[in-house]
Amino acid sequence: MSDTVEADSLVTLHYRLATADDIEIVSTFGASPATLQLGSGELAPPLEACLAGLPVGARQVFELAPEQAFGAHNPQLVQRMPRQELPAGGKIELHALIEFAAPGGAKFAGMVRELDDDSALIDFNHPLAGKSIRFEVEVVGIL
Repeated sequence: MSDTVEADSLVTLHYRLATADDIEIVSTFGASPATLQLGSGELAPPLEACLAGLPVGARQVFELAPEQAFGAHNPQLVQRMPRQELPAGGKIELHALIEFAAPGGAKFAGMVRELDDDSALIDFNHPLAGKSIRFEVEVVGIL
């Protein structure tokens, strides 16, 4: 057991993720804290990196520019697709996340940015790409 958060720590913490203009994405403050295994993909690597070296009881706010957080928005990852090429089985709605299957069985998601009778504009960027992020954490325990 370590006194500070390390790259492979099992850590219990409260956290809040918001855009730089304070639009809240998720928060555990006011609820039960989360227990996460770092390095397992439960938390995005840029956010995990902020936790490294923090001791139990630390509360800190990190301001991350787009390139430090989820990267720049890549216009090449936005594609117009005919509706008949969209995955079947779900109702296609504006701002919905749609899951696609890649060759080899991998899955990835895209967000519907525009929708008309014939096609949909799908954005395959991370939903927070191109946005500055505020990440607030309070380390409750390191297991």
